[in-house]
Amino acid sequence: MEKFLIVNAKVLPDYFEKILEVRTLLDTNQNLGIKEACTQVGISRSTFYKYKDHIFSLNNNPLGRKAEIHFLLSHKQGVLSNVLNKLSENSCNILAIHQSIPLNNIATLSIQVDISDIVLSIDEIIETLKTIKGVKKVKLISLE
Repeated sequence: MEKFLIVNAKVLPDYFEKILEVRTLLDTNQNLGIKEACTQVGISRSTFYKYKDHIFSLNNNPLGRKAEIHFLLSHKQGVLSNVLNKLSENSCNILAIHQSIPLNNIATLSIQVDISDIVLSIDEIIETLKTIKGVKKVKLISLE
């Protein structure tokens, strides 16, 4: 089980914030590569790759908090429906869904959800999603 903490950035090494800066540069400038973005903010590419999937910014966005969750699902009737129902039961508002065609009876799924109204923690919701029959893997990709 993954565990998330909220930590004041003042006590963390400065490269954690620089990883977020690199992500912002890449998101805002499609012509910029990872190497160039890392050079601009002053970190190595290896540092970026080591931490990029583990550092998220906690944003006090008045429009709502968002999360992106990736899944590997069995190609069986009702699995996607069960995932969507479980998210709805946990007060997650679906913003976008991207599903691949199944290969070797496994489909990849990416869901972006608004988590402004959730009662459980995102960790608890992820653990609940893992218990759904036909869900092979669940991973929280990003939080806003």
